[in-house]
Order: sequence, then structure tokens, then C-alpha cells
Amino acid sequence: MIELYTAATPNGWKASIALEELGLPYELKAIALDKNEQKSPEYLQINPNGRIPAIIDRETDITVFESGAILQYLAEKTGKLMPADAKGKYAVIQWLMFQMGGVGPMQGQANVFYRYFPEKIQAAIDRYQHETRRLYEVLDGRLKGRDWLADDYSIADIANFSWVHVHFWAGVEVDGLDNLQAWMERMRARPAVQKGLNVPPVDIDLSQASDEDAKKFAEKAEKMLTK
Repeated sequence: MIELYTAATPNGWKASIALEELGLPYELKAIALDKNEQKSPEYLQINPNGRIPAIIDRETDITVFESGAILQYLAEKTGKLMPADAKGKYAVIQWLMFQMGGVGPMQGQANVFYRYFPEKIQAAIDRYQHETRRLYEVLDGRLKGRDWLADDYSIADIANFSWVHVHFWAGVEVDGLDNLQAWMERMRARPAVQKGLNVPPVDIDLSQASDEDAKKFAEKAEKMLTK
């Protein structure tokens, strides 16, 4: 049995979607970010960085934190969602790292400055939104003539989708990125993706929140950032 310590965020969805896709039994340990549970002494024993997600595989007694590492661990444990041959494996890993080093950090900062930061610094908003859009364009180019980023469905698709599908929240448009939009629709159509996006259940759909709900969520997140 795998214990999944997570919250309803893009990084958290990576782990829950992968577990659902792989059909691995897991026990949800929801972390209340608004209560700062990720900084509790008990959780810091699992992830000293105080971030979600993290897993404990009770079968192997292995603890893994960092969402990209979790995806690789689960893929290697099951022999699924990542090819065994070197060429296929590194095609997946490079697009996984593309998300970890590019899409996640840039879109995350776009979220902060566009939605949460009390002072609206337009130069910062523009910087992170434009770079996020540029990275989306790279993904769109990669997906031309392909259903999936590394040809076969993989953890690379899970990682990138978990962030890209909430582009609305970062204020980044996907107009004209037809390949990217079609890929998102393929992802959303997968039952395991639909289940994983609701682990734990979400208070607000960040892909299409109303103005009122968006304001309430942003105010709550702003308070978390100032702790």
C-alpha cells in the first residue's frame, strides 16, 4: 500500500493521476495547506522541504518526495508509463524535466504575481505569463503529428498536463495552440485523469472559476503565502 500525502495543486495532481493510471492501491493523506500542515514536525520527517506531494511505499519502505521523482519511482515500480529502452526512456525524462524546470516554475510564478501577490507588479506578471506562453508553444510544436509528448502516453504527459490544464489561473491563453488544446482534450477524456484531478476533492475548479470564486480562492492563497 502507498500512502499519498498531497493537496489539490498541480504538483499534487501529478501523483494522484499517476496512481490512478497505474491502478496502484493507495491511502490518501490530505494535507491542509491553509493550516500549514506541510510544515508540521511530523510531515517534515517525510519531506524536509515542507512541500507536497510525498509518498511512502509501505511495501518497499521507500519514501519519495518531489513530484518528478515520485512519477519516476511509480513508473519504474510498475514498468509502465515509461519505456524500458534508453531512447524511449530519455524521451520521457527530458519532457518530464521540461515541466519540472520550466512550465512548473514559470507558471507557478505567474500564478503568484497574477493572482496572489497583493501588489500588482505588471512587469513581473508580463515576464512570467510570456515565458509560460512560450513554453506552451514549445509543447504545441512537439505535439504536432503526435498524440503524446514521447509518442506513447507517459508520465511526461501527466506532469505537463497537471499544470497546463489550469492555464486560466495563471492568466495565460492557449489560443492558436491547436495541438496543445487537442492534447488537453485527450488527457481530460481519460477516466484516471478525471479521478486523479479530484484527489483530494477540490473546492474550486482552477481551470474555469467564476470571478467571485477566483477572488475568494486568491485571498485564501494570499494568506498562506504570507505565513
